[in-house]
Amino acid sequence: MLNPQGKKAIIIGSGIAGLSSAARLAAKGFEVLVFEKNDFYGGKLALHVQDGYSFDMGPSIFTQPFVLEDLFTYCGKRFSDYFSYQNLQINTHNFFNDGTEILAYKGKANFVAEIKKKLDIDTSRLESYLLEAERMYNDIGKIFLDEHIHDLKTWTTARIPKALKALKWQYLMKSMHDYHTQKLQHPKLVQMFDRFATYNGSNPYEAPAMLSMIAHLEMNEGAYYPKGGMISIPNAVYQLCVDMGVQFHFNSKVESIITEEGKTEGIIANGKIFFADVIVTNSDVFYTYYDLLADKEKGEQIRQMERSTSAMIFYWGVNKEYKQLGLHNLFFSDNYKEEFDYVSKLQQPYHDPTIYINITSKMEPEHAPTGCENWFVFVNKPAVIDAHEDDVTATIKQHTIAKLSRMLGEDIAPHIVTEHTLTPTSIQSRTNSYLGALYGTSSNNRMAAFKRHSNVSSRYKGLYFAGGSVHPGGGIPLCLRSAKLAVEKILAD
Repeated sequence: MLNPQGKKAIIIGSGIAGLSSAARLAAKGFEVLVFEKNDFYGGKLALHVQDGYSFDMGPSIFTQPFVLEDLFTYCGKRFSDYFSYQNLQINTHNFFNDGTEILAYKGKANFVAEIKKKLDIDTSRLESYLLEAERMYNDIGKIFLDEHIHDLKTWTTARIPKALKALKWQYLMKSMHDYHTQKLQHPKLVQMFDRFATYNGSNPYEAPAMLSMIAHLEMNEGAYYPKGGMISIPNAVYQLCVDMGVQFHFNSKVESIITEEGKTEGIIANGKIFFADVIVTNSDVFYTYYDLLADKEKGEQIRQMERSTSAMIFYWGVNKEYKQLGLHNLFFSDNYKEEFDYVSKLQQPYHDPTIYINITSKMEPEHAPTGCENWFVFVNKPAVIDAHEDDVTATIKQHTIAKLSRMLGEDIAPHIVTEHTLTPTSIQSRTNSYLGALYGTSSNNRMAAFKRHSNVSSRYKGLYFAGGSVHPGGGIPLCLRSAKLAVEKILAD
């Protein structure tokens, strides 16, 4: 599209990929309209305020800020005018049932020293693993994440053969867990690094070892904290969109995408027709085909693909401060394999769940009343809509409180003074994510990256995709990349 001036683009959904797509297209001269079914922007990156407590509702770990900065640079704006963040010296506080506590420090040297101190082991294997994770990401992962891997022309560039040359058979043929067992050996280290499979809703006992590169992003590059919490990310990008002239239609559910002879013409929202030259859907790819396009054939093909995990999230206002906890906290199960069997295969609550707690009041005390903390409590759950969801929620809550009470040395239940809950059903309702799957399809397959839907439709001219359910995947940095790739395709077509 050589001359985008005067062209109109419609964005369906205002998740971080939708907002990013809107800003990029506006920067190239498009008239951009964003349609959002809710009265707020950000998708899963939302804010919940209750009884004096503020909770980030969605993604809680911020990595690779340079990917976000690239968006502002592309739009000719100064990043620091919209957004600020700080380095974390400790990525996560890790707790095990036997009382072991491990601090995952930023940077190899400090983390290796902590492991040597807490586990009393030779750390040469760990050091080697971290170096290999870095090479894996730089030589292979980064290339596939930044490229249009579904486009045959991409495979003729020099970058792809270079990445394939660096690809070892074990990265695809070994499971992440088997690879970690071979490389790291110590059960606690294996479990800590197996957890990175959950960053895109996958199972480390089935997902390929290639996903081990995720460890590089947090352990080598480091994690960061956005001032104001994670909600400041969509706030910044929304303001960027406004400054770029993007128009927003909130409380405007898109009812259908209009097509004519295999080309998109526009949408119907709130009973009105809106025409556009291109459409970018930030909605779940299954929902887009099955509901918005009424393309049941393609929708059913996508439905057959394995979903990523969902979650049970409790937002607890706690009337006490726990000094042993930090911003990011993990409480591991004793039997990770059994836990994943329950979640992935039996699809039942596990009695000893791995629990993640995010507490932003550790960084900004104003997020909770004085002397209190705001707990975002996350437990993995299969992407299913339970017939008796209230009972399942109550069971998971019971297991979670019992475990945390045991590991923190006191009954925490009396200290929970306010509560809000997010379930697969409410995730699906809020974000149109099919079955509440947080990352679309899972990566429990060595070819998962190639099976994930591309950023452009091969069935409907003028239709593009950006978001966590399409290439390159879920999570903030990948959703930002997804928007970049979608806009690149629009400008090239």
